[in-house]
Amino acid sequence: MTRRLDVSYMDEVPKISDIAARYQSRANAFEAKIIAVRPEQWSNQSPCTDWNARDVVRHIIDMHAAMLRPLDRTLSPAPTVDEDPLAAFRTARADVETLLHTPELATTTTETPSGPMSVEDHIDQVVSADMVLHGWDLAKATGQDPTMNPSEVLAMWPTVQHVPDKLRIPEAFGPGIIVYGPEVKVAEDSSLQDRILGLIGRDPNWTPPN
Repeated sequence: MTRRLDVSYMDEVPKISDIAARYQSRANAFEAKIIAVRPEQWSNQSPCTDWNARDVVRHIIDMHAAMLRPLDRTLSPAPTVDEDPLAAFRTARADVETLLHTPELATTTTETPSGPMSVEDHIDQVVSADMVLHGWDLAKATGQDPTMNPSEVLAMWPTVQHVPDKLRIPEAFGPGIIVYGPEVKVAEDSSLQDRILGLIGRDPNWTPPN
C-alpha cells in the first residue's frame, strides 16, 4: 500500500524572500571575513584612506543602524566594534534580519536619501550590497582572498555604472557615513570586478603600506 507524505505543515513555514536570502548570503560572507581577521590585524590600513580594518566593520554596522532609522529604531545593545567586532556585527545583523523577516516591516515605505522605497529594498540596495564591496576592503586589509563572488559582480555591474552623484557626497546617509568615493580610472580591458571597484572609488591594485 502506498503511503502519502503529509506535507501540509510546510504551509506554516515562513518563506524567506529573495531579498532576505540575498542579505543572508552576503552577511554570511562578510561575517566569515571578520572571523578570519587575526587580533593584530584590526589596526591594518584598509583601501579606504581614513579607515583601518576595524573601521570597515564599524562602517558596515553604522549602515545597519541607518536601515533602522526610518522606522525610528536603533541597534540592540551590543559590545562596541572596539571591544568585539564580531559580536557587534552579529547583533546589527540580527536587527536587520528581524526587519526582513517581518513582512509588515519589510514592506513599509520609508523616505531614504535615494527617495521613497520599501524597507527591504533600502536594505537590499544599500547595506546588503555594501557588504560585498566592503568585504573586498576587509579582505585586502587583512591578507584574505579579495575575489568577489562572480554572480555578485555580474548582478552589480548594471547598477554601479549609474551611481548617482548624491551617493558620492560625504554624509548623505548620516554623520560619518561615506557611500562612494571619487571614481578611479581603470583600463578598459580590466576585469569586471576591477571596473566596479574603480567606479565606486577604489584602486583595484591597492596594496597595504609596508
